[in-house]
Amino acid sequence: MSAYLESNYKKVTTHVLQEMKLRGEKIAMLTAYDYSSATLLDVAGIDVILVGDSASNVMAGHKTTLPITLDQMIYHASSVMRGVDRSLVVVDLPFGTYQGNSKNALNSAIQIMKESGANAIKIEGGKEILESVNRILSAGIPVMGHLGLTPQSIHKFGTYVVRAKEENEANQLREDAKLLADAGCFAIVLEKIPAKLAKEVTKSLKIPTIGIGAGLDVDGQVLVLHDMLGITQKFSPRFLRRYHNLSEEIKGSVKAYIEDVKTLDFPNEKEQY
Repeated sequence: MSAYLESNYKKVTTHVLQEMKLRGEKIAMLTAYDYSSATLLDVAGIDVILVGDSASNVMAGHKTTLPITLDQMIYHASSVMRGVDRSLVVVDLPFGTYQGNSKNALNSAIQIMKESGANAIKIEGGKEILESVNRILSAGIPVMGHLGLTPQSIHKFGTYVVRAKEENEANQLREDAKLLADAGCFAIVLEKIPAKLAKEVTKSLKIPTIGIGAGLDVDGQVLVLHDMLGITQKFSPRFLRRYHNLSEEIKGSVKAYIEDVKTLDFPNEKEQY
């Protein structure tokens, strides 16, 4: 029997993730933004649910993650929490709520935790946001880091290409990962970086790494739910594996419903009172 099948945690915590890394059991993480999706993911056995600022893209139709607000993140996080019993729920601090102001970062994190009941927050960046990380951790709030491609910095990068391919940027990532781990982050997301670098960083850290476009040798993987289910179609990076094509299935179901309504096939005698 695999280690995965032997795991039967009643509640996934930051401590459980650390145990999983030590045992070599991979961590499975997906995004969710609403009660119904969160309930399905939790029952299916997902380890970590990320209430990502990617809600700005997949739920609200924005081109970047930047427009979503703190109140909107709390709304999504609260909805998710009502559907979860087992999974660890992590919430993104949205753009503008922590950069350059550690007091604002702490207040934002406290507001998310108090109003949503979430288990942890995630924050993008390395040494430039270390003061915010330290202040949030000092309040007893678990923090997940995020290095590599950091979508909130899209206007700084100007592109979504693979990060840390050059040695100077790779060295900075190595340094940032150590800084975040030493500060007390319980895990770090590594997004869209060379697999070799991700493997090296993962081996160098005692805390788990969660990859997205970072190869196989990280401690876990994360994808956006709407991408892996094939609800969204325009986003097709190399790292994305679509496990379904719900876009076509949903459109087919809607067309069948329209046909049944217009031809008086729905509702039939058994479907009325």
